[in-house]
Amino acid sequence: QVKLPPQKEVITAEELMAHLGNCILATQPRDTSEGLQLNFQQNISDTMTVLPKLSTGLDVNVRFTGVSDFEYTPECIVFDLLNIPLYHGWLVDPQIPEQVQAVGKLSYNQLVEKIITCKQASDSSLVSEGLVAEQFLEATASQLTFHGLCELTARAREGELGVFFRNNHFSTMVKHKGHLYLLVTDQGFLHEEGVVWESLHSVDGDSCFCDTEFHLSHAPGKDGATAAPPDPRLQQRQVDQDYMVALSLQQQQGQDPPSMLSDLELARQLQHEEYQQHHPHPHPHPHPAPPPLPAQAGGRPAGERRQRQRPDLDCTLL
Repeated sequence: QVKLPPQKEVITAEELMAHLGNCILATQPRDTSEGLQLNFQQNISDTMTVLPKLSTGLDVNVRFTGVSDFEYTPECIVFDLLNIPLYHGWLVDPQIPEQVQAVGKLSYNQLVEKIITCKQASDSSLVSEGLVAEQFLEATASQLTFHGLCELTARAREGELGVFFRNNHFSTMVKHKGHLYLLVTDQGFLHEEGVVWESLHSVDGDSCFCDTEFHLSHAPGKDGATAAPPDPRLQQRQVDQDYMVALSLQQQQGQDPPSMLSDLELARQLQHEEYQQHHPHPHPHPHPAPPPLPAQAGGRPAGERRQRQRPDLDCTLL
């Protein structure tokens, strides 16, 4: 258990490594037998070698047989000593026997070597097995399968904090009310206070964001603030304004010659009216005039006017 000073908002990598080092030293076994003490000293030595790598990345090698199955490397000792579960979701579906046969209990590195060997073999069955294994890696390039996600949800304990490995990235994972969530650490969400957790319930990346209480958070807006639901009153006010602009233009068109306004002129006038509504007062630095519309509007040259007959219908231009 690492406790940071209250109100501390930033912690350096060096400080974090010191905290973790102290936690690992505190795991010394109470049993004073020589064998356990020597084993503990060896573990501490391996861990201190691995600790500096935590800020850049660890070398782990998954096995496709279980969500906690990894090839044992010195990097794994950190998770064992701190009693932090390390998970992945890259599993072979047991309902596809040819994949189970091709992949077996091999690790990722071993499977890649097997594929290379099988492709060069003269035995057609070995070549076929190598192709099946290669197909499995290509089809599961996201490193998360449906079977793996189901196993992950079943294996993780409620309220348990663990580490989820996927695509050479380690994420903090927690199970809350039966659902899995990953801690959001992407730089793009630095100023999104309402985005803390991302749900892990889909293989294809379809997820939703939640706040610190696991309540659904709205998608971030363009201005960096969390988008709020539209105000019905503002929406109605905009509709009313649009209606008044359209009605005014319609009355002006009634005084025009029978030729009526072209599409280009009508679009320009609508654009001008909208611009005047949003900029009623002059700004110390004058805004540029609304950009002109392209030479063609609605697929017709600007100089061509479309003659409109005035039908005796009760309709309003919006």
